[in-house]
Amino acid sequence: MSHRIGVVGFSAQEFDKVDAAAKLFSALRARSWLYAPDTCSGYTNLGIPAIAYQCAQSLGMLTVGIACQKAYGYERFPCDEVIIVGTNWGDESQTFLTSIDELIKVGGGKQSAAEYAAFNGPKEELFLG
Repeated sequence: MSHRIGVVGFSAQEFDKVDAAAKLFSALRARSWLYAPDTCSGYTNLGIPAIAYQCAQSLGMLTVGIACQKAYGYERFPCDEVIIVGTNWGDESQTFLTSIDELIKVGGGKQSAAEYAAFNGPKEELFLG
């Protein structure tokens, strides 16, 4: 199994997408030099998950979408692997957290904060300017 980097953060809220993309690209690129990681996020093609997947693809990383069935109601990123757990947002959190080796958080709401707090491995929070 490869090294997996989880990314959580804003989906629907407004944020500086250029700043987020630059910081995420830099964080993922730094890790890509150490190992050949996969990037995991919430499967939707919105907000931080979409930016994380775009950055990951540009770096040649595989993309993994981990979400609940509600993700099917939104535009989805064409991930290399998809894992669907449960019916409601948050049902997938435990699977997400046990599927990753480290976590990057960029803003986000309650679920992002809860996942960041619950994760026991290496983690980093990127702050937008």
